[in-house]
Amino acid sequence: MRAVIYNGREHVAVDEVPEPECGAGEVKVRVAHNGICGTDLHEYFAGPIFVPTEPHPLTGRAAPLVLGHEFSGTVTEVGDGVTGIAAGDRVAIEPVYRCDECPPCRDGHYNVCQSIGFHGLMSDGGMAEYTVVPARMVHVLPEEVSTELGALVEPMAVAYHAARLGEPGEHAVVFGAGPIGIGIWFALRGLGVPRVTVVEPSQVRRAAVESLGAEDVIDPTRVDPASHIRERTRGRGADAAYDAAGVRASVEAGLDCLAHRRNLISVAIYEHPLETSLIKLVMRESGIRGSLCYTGEDYAAVIELMARGHYDTTGWVTHVPMERVVKEGFEALRAGTEMKVLVDPVAA
Repeated sequence: MRAVIYNGREHVAVDEVPEPECGAGEVKVRVAHNGICGTDLHEYFAGPIFVPTEPHPLTGRAAPLVLGHEFSGTVTEVGDGVTGIAAGDRVAIEPVYRCDECPPCRDGHYNVCQSIGFHGLMSDGGMAEYTVVPARMVHVLPEEVSTELGALVEPMAVAYHAARLGEPGEHAVVFGAGPIGIGIWFALRGLGVPRVTVVEPSQVRRAAVESLGAEDVIDPTRVDPASHIRERTRGRGADAAYDAAGVRASVEAGLDCLAHRRNLISVAIYEHPLETSLIKLVMRESGIRGSLCYTGEDYAAVIELMARGHYDTTGWVTHVPMERVVKEGFEALRAGTEMKVLVDPVAA
């Protein structure tokens, strides 16, 4: 079968590899769509970062390996001992490997497992015609949810998890209108937050989120976010701020936007160390809190919202065949000419 192989920094190729076999407790999936994640971009242009160069403790795998952890598809085979999943089911995959033994896992927070791994980063993933996953990663999609939306469950669950962590109250501000920023905006609406401000310097991305229904979208090169938020909240500040941009300017501005004793939620990957003044945190008793991936509850909530028609892919999601993954995927995303790219392994 064909697959997208990560060999190292700026070295990704489409190659023929053996089709994986389905073992006990596993499920084989014919992949419909696989999204290119921001993490994949970091791996391609600056990695290896998360892709292991030595065998991972849970998967035993290291580069080179098949990329892809945001994907959907159709079940073609189930292994011995698998129940509740059948051939023909359309599914989304929650790609987390966890140990179930460390303190976070024992506390029920497996998304911060001390040995965490991801299908498609620490094992062969879904940017291929077929992939095999442990059965507990599988979420069966209802009829109302397309496989296109199914491939977006993973990033939208990242955003939903972050949105919940922020305890957003009446007013939230989101920095960045890329896929995760848009996902946070969708999640906040789904959680019933009445007022959401999106801060984005790119005209293309501002237009995209506005076309989805965002009513308060500002350009930080023209409008000071903190002043704007203070005016909209009568001086109080936002109940939650979210950094989905991953740059120092968004962190600093996000802290300036916060009301007292509220948090900025960081849901970005930072290629370079950031410096910020702790005095902002001290004077308002505010904080910065990290957000890592999701749980099964987040997946279920996103899938339910999708089934109710809450998510819309118009204007920000595009598809490319596997053979053009570098030029029309990684390089287009880096250049900002695309926002979210789904790789279709079976496209002509």
